[in-house]
Amino acid sequence: MKRPQGFEARPPRRPPLGGPAPSEARPAARVPAPRSPDAGGDRVRTEPIEVVAGAGAKGSRVTRDHQETVPLDDLRRGLAGGASPSDAAQGGPAPSPEPAVDEKSARRALAAAERERRRYEKQEVRRFTKRSRRRRIVWSVVGGALALLVVVVVGGAYSPLMALREVRVEGAARIPPDEIVAAFDGELGTPLPLVTREDVHRALADFRLIETYSTETIPPGTLVVRIVERTPVGVIETARGFELVDGAGVVIDRLESRPDGQPLIETPGGIASDGFRAVAAVVRSLPAEVRPLLVGASAETADDVRLELAGGVPVVWGGSNDSSTKAAVLARLMVVAPPDTVSGYDVSSPESAVTY
Repeated sequence: MKRPQGFEARPPRRPPLGGPAPSEARPAARVPAPRSPDAGGDRVRTEPIEVVAGAGAKGSRVTRDHQETVPLDDLRRGLAGGASPSDAAQGGPAPSPEPAVDEKSARRALAAAERERRRYEKQEVRRFTKRSRRRRIVWSVVGGALALLVVVVVGGAYSPLMALREVRVEGAARIPPDEIVAAFDGELGTPLPLVTREDVHRALADFRLIETYSTETIPPGTLVVRIVERTPVGVIETARGFELVDGAGVVIDRLESRPDGQPLIETPGGIASDGFRAVAAVVRSLPAEVRPLLVGASAETADDVRLELAGGVPVVWGGSNDSSTKAAVLARLMVVAPPDTVSGYDVSSPESAVTY
């Protein structure tokens, strides 16, 4: 470096005995010089100062190199970045990037890696749960279809389109069907699902000839009532007249005189006795060709049933067991030996039935 005029190169002074070697002299330090009045408020003057330590009488020597002004902001940035003021003034190396810039880049890279990891995990989860997702979709579709079907059926069943508009009667012979239809007038206009068994029983309770019944609904508004009428087994003579009864002893009708075609039943215990139940079982087992000829039946006990045919011809029946077999044997005997040719029949032992 070129020195200013008035300064000559001097040989380095030997250090005193025991003093520091020239290589151990303190390095030159750069310190800011006082502000220059003509430099402005934002510029400073810098100069290198060389401090040489020694034990001489003068103590130290300061060598001025040169003077130069640099902007204050550049000086501050240089000091903050580790550069000397002279490097800032001479356009030296630029300060290193601020840590904030590197931190933002690192955060962006970390976020991108996190997004990529989540995307990969999501793909793996979807791959391993494909079958279960498909099964859930199928069940969801089936459940939705069933729910829709239930809503449609229930909504249609309880809508006015399913209101009762017609009552059809089947199986009624002695009961006028119009009377049964008239008994359901209070249920007309009611949705078919709301017509309960209690409502049907209430409408048919006054018909004594009905033994059993069943119902069927035919959408959109038809109710079919199938009737099984009570089968009378004969009449019982009481103080109030003649009562037409079925096999269970239910009074079908009350009459003033004995009707044709119905046998007179005589049992000591009445309709509540075992003898009446045995007679009723025998009468119901008779075939169609024998039943019109029956004019009377009696039983002291359940094992002593006797019948009477037209013309006063008796039939010894015995117990009500094997009634169907006994009825078939009696029908064949009446063909071989008509009632007007015999005094009576004995079928109490169907294997050895006889006429007398």
